[in-house]
Amino acid sequence: MNLNELLTDIVDTQIDIETQGLCLNATNIQTGDVFIALQGQSSHGIDYVDQAIENGCVAVLIDSQDFDCSVPSVRVDNLKQHLPVLASTYYPQAMQVEVIGVTGTNGKTSVSYFISQLLNQLGDKNGLIGTLGITHSAVVSNNTTPDILTLYKTLHQYHQDGIHTAVLEVSSHGLDQDRVAGINFKQAVFTNLTQDHLDYHHSLDEYRDTKLKLFALDSLKSVVINRDNDQHADFLAISKHATQTTYSLDEFEKINATTEGFLCQLDGFVFESPLLGQFNLSNVLAALNSVEQLGFERSSIIPLLHHLFPPTGRMHRIKNTLAWVDYAHTPDAIENAINTLQSHYPDHQIRIVFGCGGNRDQGKRAKMGKIASDLASTIVLTNDNPRDEDPQAIIDDILSGIDDSFELDITLDRQLAIETAMTTLNENECLLIAGKGHESIQEFKDKTLVLSDIEIAQNAAS
Repeated sequence: MNLNELLTDIVDTQIDIETQGLCLNATNIQTGDVFIALQGQSSHGIDYVDQAIENGCVAVLIDSQDFDCSVPSVRVDNLKQHLPVLASTYYPQAMQVEVIGVTGTNGKTSVSYFISQLLNQLGDKNGLIGTLGITHSAVVSNNTTPDILTLYKTLHQYHQDGIHTAVLEVSSHGLDQDRVAGINFKQAVFTNLTQDHLDYHHSLDEYRDTKLKLFALDSLKSVVINRDNDQHADFLAISKHATQTTYSLDEFEKINATTEGFLCQLDGFVFESPLLGQFNLSNVLAALNSVEQLGFERSSIIPLLHHLFPPTGRMHRIKNTLAWVDYAHTPDAIENAINTLQSHYPDHQIRIVFGCGGNRDQGKRAKMGKIASDLASTIVLTNDNPRDEDPQAIIDDILSGIDDSFELDITLDRQLAIETAMTTLNENECLLIAGKGHESIQEFKDKTLVLSDIEIAQNAAS
Protein backbone atom coordinates (compact mmCIF):
# COMPACT_ATOMS: atom_id res chain seq x y z
CA MET A 1 0.00 0.00 0.00
CA ASN A 2 1.21 3.51 -0.81
CA LEU A 3 1.89 5.72 2.20
CA ASN A 4 -0.32 8.50 0.79
CA GLU A 5 -3.20 6.06 0.47
CA LEU A 6 -2.70 4.84 4.04
CA LEU A 7 -2.79 8.35 5.50
CA THR A 8 -5.56 9.82 3.31
CA ASP A 9 -8.09 10.23 6.13
CA ILE A 10 -5.53 11.12 8.81
CA VAL A 11 -2.99 13.66 7.56
CA ASP A 12 -2.13 15.33 4.26
CA THR A 13 1.18 14.11 2.89
CA GLN A 14 2.81 13.81 -0.51
CA ILE A 15 5.28 11.04 0.27
CA ASP A 16 4.96 8.55 -2.58
CA ILE A 17 6.35 5.36 -1.04
CA GLU A 18 5.14 1.77 -1.36
CA THR A 19 5.06 0.00 1.98
CA GLN A 20 4.90 -3.65 3.02
CA GLY A 21 3.50 -3.47 6.54
CA LEU A 22 3.07 -1.54 9.79
CA CYS A 23 5.02 -2.20 12.96
CA LEU A 24 5.22 -0.77 16.49
CA ASN A 25 8.31 -2.69 17.59
CA ALA A 26 11.65 -1.77 16.03
CA THR A 27 13.08 -5.25 16.66
CA ASN A 28 10.30 -6.85 14.58
CA ILE A 29 10.58 -4.50 11.59
CA GLN A 30 10.76 -6.18 8.19
CA THR A 31 12.04 -4.62 4.98
CA GLY A 32 9.44 -2.22 3.60
CA ASP A 33 7.57 -1.66 6.88
CA VAL A 34 6.43 1.66 8.28
CA PHE A 35 7.66 2.14 11.85
CA ILE A 36 5.12 3.78 14.14
CA ALA A 37 7.03 5.52 16.92
CA LEU A 38 4.70 6.25 19.83
CA GLN A 39 5.69 8.62 22.58
CA GLY A 40 5.91 7.04 26.01
CA GLN A 41 6.72 3.60 24.58
CA SER A 42 10.21 2.93 25.98
CA SER A 43 10.87 -0.09 23.78
CA HIS A 44 9.09 1.08 20.65
CA GLY A 45 9.35 4.86 20.47
CA ILE A 46 11.56 7.54 18.98
CA ASP A 47 14.74 6.22 20.60
CA TYR A 48 14.39 3.13 18.42
CA VAL A 49 14.02 4.82 15.03
CA ASP A 50 17.64 4.13 14.07
CA GLN A 51 17.19 0.44 14.89
CA ALA A 52 13.99 0.34 12.82
CA ILE A 53 15.81 1.91 9.87
CA GLU A 54 18.65 -0.59 10.19
CA ASN A 55 16.07 -3.38 10.07
CA GLY A 56 14.55 -2.04 6.85
CA CYS A 57 11.76 0.41 7.60
CA VAL A 58 11.03 2.82 4.72
CA ALA A 59 9.12 5.51 6.62
CA VAL A 60 8.39 6.60 10.18
CA LEU A 61 5.21 7.97 11.70
CA ILE A 62 6.05 10.26 14.62
CA ASP A 63 3.75 11.17 17.48
CA SER A 64 3.25 14.94 17.90
CA GLN A 65 6.72 16.23 17.08
CA ASP A 66 8.99 16.86 14.12
CA PHE A 67 11.83 14.44 13.67
CA ASP A 68 14.74 14.17 11.25
CA CYS A 69 15.98 10.77 10.14
CA SER A 70 17.35 9.08 7.03
CA VAL A 71 13.92 7.92 5.80
CA PRO A 72 10.77 10.04 5.30
CA SER A 73 8.94 10.84 8.52
CA VAL A 74 5.40 12.08 9.01
CA ARG A 75 4.11 13.88 12.07
CA VAL A 76 0.70 12.61 13.18
CA ASP A 77 -0.86 14.30 16.20
CA ASN A 78 -2.45 11.86 18.69
CA LEU A 79 -0.92 9.00 16.75
CA LYS A 80 -2.03 6.32 19.19
CA GLN A 81 -5.69 7.24 18.65
CA HIS A 82 -5.28 6.61 14.93
CA LEU A 83 -3.93 3.05 15.33
CA PRO A 84 -7.30 1.31 14.84
CA VAL A 85 -7.88 3.21 11.57
CA LEU A 86 -4.34 2.56 10.37
CA ALA A 87 -4.65 -1.12 11.25
CA SER A 88 -8.04 -1.66 9.60
CA THR A 89 -6.98 0.33 6.51
CA TYR A 90 -3.79 -1.61 6.00
CA TYR A 91 -5.16 -5.02 7.04
CA PRO A 92 -8.85 -4.87 5.99
CA GLN A 93 -9.36 -8.63 5.79
CA ALA A 94 -8.73 -8.87 9.53
CA MET A 95 -12.33 -7.79 10.02
CA GLN A 96 -13.55 -10.85 8.09
CA VAL A 97 -12.24 -13.22 10.77
CA GLU A 98 -14.67 -14.08 13.58
CA VAL A 99 -12.89 -13.81 16.90
CA ILE A 100 -13.65 -15.65 20.16
CA GLY A 101 -12.25 -13.61 23.04
CA VAL A 102 -11.37 -15.39 26.28
CA THR A 103 -10.71 -13.33 29.40
CA GLY A 104 -10.31 -13.92 33.14
CA THR A 105 -7.59 -13.94 35.77
CA ASN A 106 -6.85 -17.65 35.47
CA GLY A 107 -7.68 -20.16 32.77
CA LYS A 108 -7.44 -17.96 29.67
CA THR A 109 -4.72 -20.03 28.07
CA SER A 110 -6.28 -23.42 28.88
CA VAL A 111 -9.79 -22.43 27.77
CA SER A 112 -8.48 -20.92 24.54
CA TYR A 113 -6.38 -24.02 23.95
CA PHE A 114 -9.36 -26.33 24.57
CA ILE A 115 -11.69 -24.34 22.29
CA SER A 116 -9.11 -24.49 19.52
CA GLN A 117 -8.60 -28.24 20.02
CA LEU A 118 -12.34 -28.93 19.88
CA LEU A 119 -12.81 -26.83 16.76
CA ASN A 120 -9.94 -28.66 15.09
CA GLN A 121 -11.49 -32.02 15.96
CA LEU A 122 -14.79 -30.80 14.51
CA GLY A 123 -13.12 -29.80 11.26
CA ASP A 124 -13.10 -26.02 11.83
CA LYS A 125 -9.56 -24.81 11.12
CA ASN A 126 -8.76 -21.92 13.44
CA GLY A 127 -5.99 -19.71 14.71
CA LEU A 128 -4.94 -19.45 18.35
CA ILE A 129 -3.40 -16.24 19.72
CA GLY A 130 -2.22 -15.89 23.30
CA THR A 131 0.38 -16.48 25.98
CA LEU A 132 1.95 -19.44 24.17
CA GLY A 133 2.28 -17.55 20.88
CA ILE A 134 0.45 -17.36 17.57
CA THR A 135 -0.42 -20.48 15.56
CA HIS A 136 -0.45 -20.71 11.76
CA SER A 137 1.67 -17.56 11.47
CA ALA A 138 5.25 -16.35 11.35
CA VAL A 139 4.23 -13.25 13.29
CA VAL A 140 5.90 -13.00 16.71
CA SER A 141 4.35 -11.56 19.88
CA ASN A 142 5.69 -11.43 23.42
CA ASN A 143 2.38 -10.45 25.02
CA THR A 144 -0.69 -12.47 25.96
CA THR A 145 -2.68 -10.10 23.74
CA PRO A 146 -0.48 -8.76 20.91
CA ASP A 147 -0.24 -5.08 20.06
CA ILE A 148 -3.01 -3.86 17.75
CA LEU A 149 -0.93 -3.89 14.55
CA THR A 150 0.41 -7.40 15.18
CA LEU A 151 -3.13 -8.57 15.89
CA TYR A 152 -4.64 -7.07 12.74
CA LYS A 153 -1.74 -8.33 10.63
CA THR A 154 -2.21 -11.84 12.02
CA LEU A 155 -5.97 -11.88 11.42
CA HIS A 156 -5.50 -10.46 7.92
CA GLN A 157 -3.04 -13.25 7.17
CA TYR A 158 -5.43 -15.81 8.65
CA HIS A 159 -8.19 -14.74 6.26
CA GLN A 160 -5.85 -14.90 3.29
CA ASP A 161 -4.89 -18.44 4.35
CA GLY A 162 -8.52 -19.56 4.61
CA ILE A 163 -8.78 -19.37 8.40
CA HIS A 164 -12.01 -17.64 9.38
CA THR A 165 -12.10 -18.28 13.14
CA ALA A 166 -9.57 -17.12 15.73
CA VAL A 167 -9.42 -17.79 19.47
CA LEU A 168 -7.81 -14.87 21.29
CA GLU A 169 -6.67 -14.54 24.89
CA VAL A 170 -7.78 -11.06 25.94
CA SER A 171 -5.80 -9.63 28.85
CA SER A 172 -6.87 -6.69 30.97
CA HIS A 173 -3.79 -4.82 29.76
CA GLY A 174 -4.82 -5.50 26.17
CA LEU A 175 -8.29 -4.10 26.81
CA ASP A 176 -7.08 -1.07 28.73
CA GLN A 177 -4.47 -0.22 26.09
CA ASP A 178 -6.94 -0.64 23.19
CA ARG A 179 -4.95 -3.44 21.58
CA VAL A 180 -8.21 -5.08 20.48
CA ALA A 181 -10.00 -1.93 19.29
CA GLY A 182 -12.26 -2.61 16.31
CA ILE A 183 -11.71 -6.38 16.30
CA ASN A 184 -14.66 -8.45 15.07
CA PHE A 185 -15.48 -10.24 18.34
CA LYS A 186 -18.39 -12.66 17.88
CA GLN A 187 -18.11 -14.33 21.27
CA ALA A 188 -16.67 -13.50 24.70
CA VAL A 189 -15.83 -16.07 27.39
CA PHE A 190 -15.34 -15.20 31.08
CA THR A 191 -13.42 -17.71 33.22
CA ASN A 192 -13.03 -16.02 36.62
CA LEU A 193 -11.87 -12.90 38.42
CA THR A 194 -9.44 -12.98 41.36
CA GLN A 195 -6.59 -10.75 42.52
CA ASP A 196 -3.90 -10.00 39.97
CA HIS A 197 -2.36 -7.00 38.19
CA LEU A 198 -3.32 -4.59 40.97
CA ASP A 199 0.02 -2.87 40.39
CA TYR A 200 -1.52 -1.74 37.10
CA HIS A 201 -5.24 -1.45 37.82
CA HIS A 202 -4.95 -0.26 41.46
CA SER A 203 -8.17 -1.94 42.62
CA LEU A 204 -10.14 -5.10 41.98
CA ASP A 205 -13.12 -3.00 40.83
CA GLU A 206 -10.98 -1.24 38.23
CA TYR A 207 -9.57 -4.57 37.12
CA ARG A 208 -13.11 -6.00 36.75
CA ASP A 209 -14.39 -2.93 34.91
CA THR A 210 -11.58 -3.25 32.39
CA LYS A 211 -12.53 -6.84 31.61
CA LEU A 212 -16.19 -5.87 31.35
CA LYS A 213 -15.33 -3.77 28.28
CA LEU A 214 -15.09 -6.96 26.22
CA PHE A 215 -18.63 -7.99 27.13
CA ALA A 216 -20.10 -4.60 26.29
CA LEU A 217 -19.10 -4.81 22.61
CA ASP A 218 -22.02 -4.56 20.17
CA SER A 219 -20.43 -7.07 17.80
CA LEU A 220 -20.95 -9.98 20.23
CA LYS A 221 -23.47 -12.64 19.25
CA SER A 222 -22.92 -14.82 22.33
CA VAL A 223 -21.21 -14.79 25.72
CA VAL A 224 -20.16 -17.70 27.93
CA ILE A 225 -19.83 -16.93 31.64
CA ASN A 226 -18.65 -18.95 34.66
CA ARG A 227 -21.43 -18.72 37.21
CA ASP A 228 -19.23 -20.34 39.87
CA ASN A 229 -17.34 -17.04 40.12
CA ASP A 230 -18.70 -14.35 42.43
CA GLN A 231 -18.31 -11.65 39.78
CA HIS A 232 -20.39 -13.40 37.11
CA ALA A 233 -23.51 -11.24 37.61
CA ASP A 234 -21.63 -8.14 36.47
CA PHE A 235 -20.67 -9.85 33.22
CA LEU A 236 -24.23 -11.02 32.65
CA ALA A 237 -25.63 -7.55 33.30
CA ILE A 238 -23.41 -5.80 30.77
CA SER A 239 -23.89 -8.39 27.98
CA LYS A 240 -27.69 -8.55 27.75
CA HIS A 241 -27.54 -7.70 24.03
CA ALA A 242 -25.93 -11.10 23.29
CA THR A 243 -27.09 -14.70 23.74
CA GLN A 244 -26.00 -15.64 27.25
CA THR A 245 -24.79 -19.04 28.41
CA THR A 246 -23.47 -19.81 31.88
CA TYR A 247 -21.62 -22.88 33.07
CA SER A 248 -20.89 -24.46 36.44
CA LEU A 249 -19.27 -27.56 37.82
CA ASP A 250 -22.72 -28.62 39.02
CA GLU A 251 -23.44 -29.60 35.40
CA PHE A 252 -21.45 -32.79 35.97
CA GLU A 253 -23.52 -35.70 37.26
CA LYS A 254 -20.36 -37.39 38.53
CA ILE A 255 -16.74 -36.39 39.13
CA ASN A 256 -14.30 -38.98 40.50
CA ALA A 257 -10.65 -37.98 40.88
CA THR A 258 -7.98 -40.49 39.85
CA THR A 259 -4.19 -40.26 39.82
CA GLU A 260 -4.37 -39.58 36.07
CA GLY A 261 -7.29 -37.14 35.97
CA PHE A 262 -11.02 -37.66 36.38
CA LEU A 263 -13.77 -40.11 35.58
CA CYS A 264 -16.72 -37.89 34.66
CA GLN A 265 -20.36 -38.13 33.73
CA LEU A 266 -21.94 -35.26 31.81
CA ASP A 267 -25.33 -35.26 30.10
CA GLY A 268 -25.34 -39.05 30.37
CA PHE A 269 -21.91 -39.44 28.73
CA VAL A 270 -19.21 -41.14 30.82
CA PHE A 271 -15.62 -40.29 29.91
CA GLU A 272 -12.12 -40.04 31.35
CA SER A 273 -10.37 -36.68 31.41
CA PRO A 274 -6.55 -36.63 31.47
CA LEU A 275 -6.59 -33.22 33.17
CA LEU A 276 -5.82 -32.63 36.83
CA GLY A 277 -7.82 -30.22 38.95
CA GLN A 278 -11.48 -29.28 39.10
CA PHE A 279 -10.51 -25.86 37.77
CA ASN A 280 -9.57 -27.68 34.57
CA LEU A 281 -13.00 -29.30 34.45
CA SER A 282 -14.39 -25.77 34.69
CA ASN A 283 -12.15 -24.82 31.78
CA VAL A 284 -13.46 -27.79 29.82
CA LEU A 285 -17.05 -26.65 30.42
CA ALA A 286 -16.15 -23.17 29.21
CA ALA A 287 -14.78 -24.62 25.98
CA LEU A 288 -17.74 -26.97 25.56
CA ASN A 289 -20.28 -24.17 25.93
CA SER A 290 -18.26 -21.86 23.71
CA VAL A 291 -18.14 -24.34 20.84
CA GLU A 292 -21.81 -25.22 21.30
CA GLN A 293 -22.74 -21.54 20.93
CA LEU A 294 -20.82 -21.50 17.65
CA GLY A 295 -23.38 -23.89 16.23
CA PHE A 296 -22.08 -27.40 17.00
CA GLU A 297 -24.24 -30.02 18.70
CA ARG A 298 -23.46 -30.68 22.35
CA SER A 299 -23.84 -34.41 21.75
CA SER A 300 -21.09 -34.20 19.14
CA ILE A 301 -18.73 -32.21 21.38
CA ILE A 302 -18.85 -34.18 24.65
CA PRO A 303 -17.35 -37.39 23.16
CA LEU A 304 -14.32 -35.31 22.17
CA LEU A 305 -13.59 -34.01 25.67
CA HIS A 306 -11.46 -36.95 26.73
CA HIS A 307 -8.99 -36.06 23.95
CA LEU A 308 -8.23 -32.63 25.40
CA PHE A 309 -4.70 -32.09 26.67
CA PRO A 310 -3.30 -29.15 28.65
CA PRO A 311 -1.12 -26.38 27.26
CA THR A 312 2.60 -26.50 27.97
CA GLY A 313 3.34 -25.44 31.54
CA ARG A 314 -0.21 -25.89 32.84
CA MET A 315 -0.18 -28.74 35.40
CA HIS A 316 2.56 -30.19 33.23
CA ARG A 317 3.67 -33.50 34.69
CA ILE A 318 7.35 -34.37 34.59
CA LYS A 319 7.56 -37.85 33.09
CA ASN A 320 7.93 -40.75 35.53
CA THR A 321 7.73 -38.48 38.58
CA LEU A 322 5.20 -36.95 40.94
CA ALA A 323 6.32 -33.45 39.98
CA TRP A 324 4.34 -30.84 38.07
CA VAL A 325 5.22 -27.48 36.54
CA ASP A 326 2.43 -24.91 36.56
CA TYR A 327 2.06 -21.25 35.61
CA ALA A 328 0.23 -20.47 38.88
CA HIS A 329 1.32 -16.98 39.93
CA THR A 330 -1.72 -15.61 41.76
CA PRO A 331 -3.14 -16.47 45.20
CA ASP A 332 -6.14 -18.23 43.65
CA ALA A 333 -4.02 -20.20 41.19
CA ILE A 334 -1.56 -21.32 43.88
CA GLU A 335 -4.45 -22.49 46.06
CA ASN A 336 -6.08 -24.36 43.18
CA ALA A 337 -2.84 -26.05 42.15
CA ILE A 338 -1.98 -27.30 45.65
CA ASN A 339 -5.55 -28.46 46.30
CA THR A 340 -5.51 -30.21 42.93
CA LEU A 341 -2.51 -32.37 43.82
CA GLN A 342 -3.96 -33.08 47.27
CA SER A 343 -7.26 -34.23 45.76
CA HIS A 344 -5.60 -36.55 43.25
CA TYR A 345 -2.98 -37.79 45.73
CA PRO A 346 -4.70 -37.64 49.13
CA ASP A 347 -2.07 -39.78 50.85
CA HIS A 348 0.83 -37.57 49.75
CA GLN A 349 2.35 -34.43 51.19
CA ILE A 350 2.85 -31.41 48.92
CA ARG A 351 6.16 -29.63 48.41
CA ILE A 352 6.07 -26.33 46.51
CA VAL A 353 8.80 -24.30 44.84
CA PHE A 354 7.77 -20.74 43.99
CA GLY A 355 8.53 -17.04 44.12
CA CYS A 356 6.83 -13.87 42.88
CA GLY A 357 7.59 -11.61 39.95
CA GLY A 358 9.17 -8.21 40.39
CA ASN A 359 7.54 -4.98 39.15
CA ARG A 360 4.14 -6.62 39.66
CA ASP A 361 1.35 -6.61 42.23
CA GLN A 362 3.14 -6.61 45.60
CA GLY A 363 -0.08 -7.12 47.53
CA LYS A 364 -0.46 -10.72 46.42
CA ARG A 365 2.93 -11.87 47.73
CA ALA A 366 2.03 -12.26 51.41
CA LYS A 367 -1.27 -13.88 50.41
CA MET A 368 0.54 -16.44 48.28
CA GLY A 369 2.93 -17.14 51.16
CA LYS A 370 0.06 -17.71 53.57
CA ILE A 371 -1.82 -19.99 51.19
CA ALA A 372 1.30 -22.05 50.49
CA SER A 373 2.11 -22.44 54.19
CA ASP A 374 -1.51 -23.33 55.03
CA LEU A 375 -1.79 -26.00 52.34
CA ALA A 376 1.67 -27.35 51.57
CA SER A 377 3.91 -29.37 53.87
CA THR A 378 7.19 -27.96 52.55
CA ILE A 379 8.05 -24.67 50.86
CA VAL A 380 11.12 -23.69 48.86
CA LEU A 381 11.15 -19.96 48.12
CA THR A 382 13.13 -18.89 45.09
CA ASN A 383 13.36 -16.25 42.39
CA ASP A 384 10.60 -15.95 39.80
CA ASN A 385 11.35 -13.00 37.48
CA PRO A 386 12.79 -10.36 39.85
CA ARG A 387 13.06 -7.80 37.06
CA ASP A 388 14.05 -4.42 38.58
CA GLU A 389 13.40 -5.39 42.21
CA ASP A 390 15.75 -6.75 44.85
CA PRO A 391 15.17 -10.54 44.91
CA GLN A 392 15.51 -10.70 48.69
CA ALA A 393 12.93 -7.92 49.12
CA ILE A 394 10.44 -10.00 47.12
CA ILE A 395 11.16 -13.03 49.31
CA ASP A 396 10.66 -10.87 52.42
CA ASP A 397 7.24 -9.81 51.12
CA ILE A 398 6.26 -13.46 50.71
CA LEU A 399 7.63 -14.32 54.16
CA SER A 400 5.42 -11.67 55.74
CA GLY A 401 2.46 -13.96 55.09
CA ILE A 402 4.10 -17.07 56.55
CA ASP A 403 4.15 -17.88 60.25
CA ASP A 404 7.66 -17.77 61.74
CA SER A 405 7.25 -21.33 63.03
CA PHE A 406 6.86 -22.76 59.51
CA GLU A 407 10.06 -24.43 58.33
CA LEU A 408 11.07 -23.57 54.79
CA ASP A 409 14.08 -23.28 52.54
CA ILE A 410 15.19 -20.20 50.62
CA THR A 411 17.30 -20.80 47.52
CA LEU A 412 17.39 -17.76 45.24
CA ASP A 413 19.01 -19.71 42.39
CA ARG A 414 15.87 -21.11 40.74
CA GLN A 415 17.66 -23.86 38.86
CA LEU A 416 19.34 -25.08 42.04
CA ALA A 417 16.05 -24.86 43.96
CA ILE A 418 14.25 -27.02 41.39
CA GLU A 419 17.09 -29.53 41.05
CA THR A 420 17.38 -29.93 44.83
CA ALA A 421 13.61 -30.34 45.23
CA MET A 422 13.51 -32.94 42.47
CA THR A 423 16.42 -35.02 43.75
CA THR A 424 15.29 -34.98 47.39
CA LEU A 425 11.59 -35.66 46.76
CA ASN A 426 10.30 -38.44 48.99
CA GLU A 427 8.05 -41.29 47.86
CA ASN A 428 5.10 -39.86 49.75
CA GLU A 429 5.48 -36.35 48.30
CA CYS A 430 4.18 -34.48 45.25
CA LEU A 431 6.14 -31.51 43.98
CA LEU A 432 4.60 -28.35 42.53
CA ILE A 433 6.97 -26.00 40.69
CA ALA A 434 4.87 -22.87 40.34
CA GLY A 435 5.00 -19.46 38.73
CA LYS A 436 6.72 -19.64 35.36
CA GLY A 437 5.11 -22.59 33.58
CA HIS A 438 6.01 -22.50 29.89
CA GLU A 439 8.47 -19.59 30.15
CA SER A 440 11.98 -20.19 28.85
CA ILE A 441 13.78 -17.14 30.26
CA GLN A 442 14.27 -15.48 33.65
CA GLU A 443 14.38 -11.69 33.88
CA PHE A 444 16.71 -9.76 36.19
CA LYS A 445 17.43 -6.04 36.27
CA ASP A 446 20.77 -6.39 34.52
CA LYS A 447 20.47 -9.71 32.69
CA THR A 448 18.16 -12.25 31.15
CA LEU A 449 18.88 -15.94 31.68
CA VAL A 450 17.79 -18.89 29.55
CA LEU A 451 15.80 -20.95 32.04
CA SER A 452 12.99 -23.47 31.66
CA ASP A 453 11.38 -25.05 34.73
CA ILE A 454 10.25 -27.98 32.60
CA GLU A 455 13.71 -28.69 31.19
CA ILE A 456 15.40 -28.34 34.57
CA ALA A 457 12.93 -30.71 36.22
CA GLN A 458 13.13 -33.24 33.38
CA ASN A 459 16.92 -33.23 33.44
CA ALA A 460 16.93 -33.66 37.22
CA ALA A 461 14.58 -36.63 36.91
CA SER A 462 16.63 -38.45 34.27
